[in-house]
Amino acid sequence: MSEKATVSREQGAARAPVVLPQWALNLMRPVVGSISRLCWKIRFYGTENIPTEGGLIIASNHQTYFDPFWISLRIYRPVRYLAWDEAFGWPFVGRALTLLGAWPLQVEGSDPGAIRKSIQWLRDGGVLVIFPEGARSKADGAMRRFKPGAARIALEANVPILPVTIRGANRVWPQNQKFPRLAPVEIVYHPTRLPEPLPGEETKTCAQRETRELAKIIESALPSTNHTS
Repeated sequence: MSEKATVSREQGAARAPVVLPQWALNLMRPVVGSISRLCWKIRFYGTENIPTEGGLIIASNHQTYFDPFWISLRIYRPVRYLAWDEAFGWPFVGRALTLLGAWPLQVEGSDPGAIRKSIQWLRDGGVLVIFPEGARSKADGAMRRFKPGAARIALEANVPILPVTIRGANRVWPQNQKFPRLAPVEIVYHPTRLPEPLPGEETKTCAQRETRELAKIIESALPSTNHTS
């Protein structure tokens, strides 16, 4: 190997983000769980719907910065996250995302690198969390319009989607609130669904249809006042 290639490889290794090992994440789980029960009386429903093996996409509404932690409390497998690329520049949040193994995704436009990495992770049997809204929900908890990325990746990787509803968290840390506050939070895991094209249906059309169905499922567990207007 040439000296130039060696230097380039060493530089690439130096730039590789540090991700917490799985054993460290497992040790953090009961701590985060205890804090969440104490501060936010967190409760979980439908945990029997969580697959224990195989590639899986978790798609959820997105009410607070705590969402990735709360969703993962009942996922006893290696998990990665697709997160808005700008969030990686935020104090504390950006560092936490990196340590958790999140991958930056450009919300607007195409991001083939992040998509390829996600598909490979899923095909290897990993779990990937995606927030289809692309940003936090409205301050009142109402969902924003879903983007079709989760459905498209699921179709490409041929893996199921686990819809998750987070409710009550908008009262904890809404967009117009500087610091989090105390309020009950509930996490609902719905039955999985495997996106499949209808006879003669194009992939793009299928992804759009599946995205609408996904949004309906997740929204169905929200209070009626929090539904998309």
